[in-house]
Amino acid sequence: MKVIYISSPFTHGDKTKNVEVQIEAAHRIMDMGHCPIAPNLTHFMDVQRKRPYEEWMQIDLELVERCDVVLRLPGFSPGADREVARAGSSGIPIAFGWGDLADVLDD
Repeated sequence: MKVIYISSPFTHGDKTKNVEVQIEAAHRIMDMGHCPIAPNLTHFMDVQRKRPYEEWMQIDLELVERCDVVLRLPGFSPGADREVARAGSSGIPIAFGWGDLADVLDD
């Protein structure tokens, strides 16, 4: 079982839709037999108590370091781009979309 970090937009666009995209991605990853990390779910923590953006980013970047693969879903997102950069500098495989994820998991 691989731990797969889902990297996708959150702050740009419709936050509710962005969370829904990650929830669906997390279910798809679970259906594939792997363990998803869906950082957009922290939206619900932030609703209860606000925290600075950079604090959330530091948490996300730490989680990236602990994953086996990063799945980058489409959409404009400077934060997701930072997550991908961290994965790349740490030697963590990056999948750009679902087709790429299948290839990465087959390696």
